[in-house]
Amino acid sequence: MALRHAVLAALLDGEYSGYQLAKIFDVSLSNFWYAVPQQLYAELTKLEQAGWITGRQVIQHDRPNKRLFTVTPAGLAELAAFAAAPSKPSSIREDLLVMVQAVDRLDPAPVIAQLEERAVMATAKVELFDQTLRQLRGDLTEEIFLRESDRIGPYLTCLRGRRFEQENREWCEQVVALLRARVPLSD
Repeated sequence: MALRHAVLAALLDGEYSGYQLAKIFDVSLSNFWYAVPQQLYAELTKLEQAGWITGRQVIQHDRPNKRLFTVTPAGLAELAAFAAAPSKPSSIREDLLVMVQAVDRLDPAPVIAQLEERAVMATAKVELFDQTLRQLRGDLTEEIFLRESDRIGPYLTCLRGRRFEQENREWCEQVVALLRARVPLSD
């Protein structure tokens, strides 16, 4: 997947500025695609040049002017072609896993500390996903929302992100417990 497809998917929900798009990536898309604001602004320029999005200038009197972007029919066609193509399986590339792989020959204390920190971060992300899920479904139960809502894609990807972070937390906690039980740590 290229960044362009993630940007096009994010713009399906409305007209957004680059700043708003960066916030969307930070909160809801970060579970499957990470991009810094500079990458997003550069990608918006490329997408507009390709005709896949259109931008319009908004004059603001008390702040700098901004551009708002929307997906064009050509952008929707590109996204449809992307969705019809076979997806590539993902793979894990994780520094922490390399550390755990080597822990038998290392002092486990720093690895344990990083695992504990990662578990705390995953817990915070699970809470953020829970909040986002509640906001997306409003007063509806999850079952009713998923059956009746006009747009469930963001909700489904948020569920996947929540499950991913929940599994990260559980794995980190399990590995910490195993390492602590296995190796006496000096104080």
